[in-house]
Amino acid sequence: MSEILLSAKEITKRFGGLAAVNGVSVDLWRDRIHAVIGPNGAGKSTLTNLLSGDLPPTSGSITLAGRDITGWPPEKISRQGLGRSYQKTNIFAPFTVWENVRLAAQSRDAQQPWNPVRWLQDAAKSTTALARATRAIELAGLESRRDVVAGASSHGEQRQLEIAMTLATEPQVLLLDEPLAGMGVAEAERMVELLLKLKKDHAMLLVEHDMDAVFTLADHLTVMVNGQVIASGTPAQVRADSAVQAAYLGEEH
Repeated sequence: MSEILLSAKEITKRFGGLAAVNGVSVDLWRDRIHAVIGPNGAGKSTLTNLLSGDLPPTSGSITLAGRDITGWPPEKISRQGLGRSYQKTNIFAPFTVWENVRLAAQSRDAQQPWNPVRWLQDAAKSTTALARATRAIELAGLESRRDVVAGASSHGEQRQLEIAMTLATEPQVLLLDEPLAGMGVAEAERMVELLLKLKKDHAMLLVEHDMDAVFTLADHLTVMVNGQVIASGTPAQVRADSAVQAAYLGEEH
């Protein structure tokens, strides 16, 4: 059943006199993918950082699962049910795929300071962490790659691994920042299939430059230029918007 899991109202982020994000509102619904597009410098990644807590908003409010999380630190927001990926792949390259995902799963059990070596040992004894890790690897389609060293995996597999690590924390909301960046055609197709599979149980924000993927995946589309929303609606509505045509579609990306 669709429901709003994350809602941002009129959020703004200023750096000195520059408004990188200016009065942006978005609602993320379970079972829907909300894509955000725009040229470089439009404020897309800043918006993602605001929603995840990596940056505090200058003004506006953010709620997650009905709870006001405005200004919360990212680790607290993560524990409330939000997971995100980054533009640059964020994995433990020397560890195997399984060890990476198991560490992420264990992070939901541990309340003590971060210590990857201790957590890796403790996670082997945690049945709940093992179950979360197993399910995340299955969801991400990495069962056959679980014993491969992460740093030796292909770029596409590393992006899948990052999503598997996010899934191991059992988020309700996924913020995905350019998950298809740098992928070949076959890898991009696998990622699109994965995101469609995950859609049913999650609310998803997708920042992506691959327009074919965006129009395949998105249920709702927001277009940003210079930190502001210039259009928002269904992909068909946005594609037909003259302001979007002039400012973005058909030009860069």
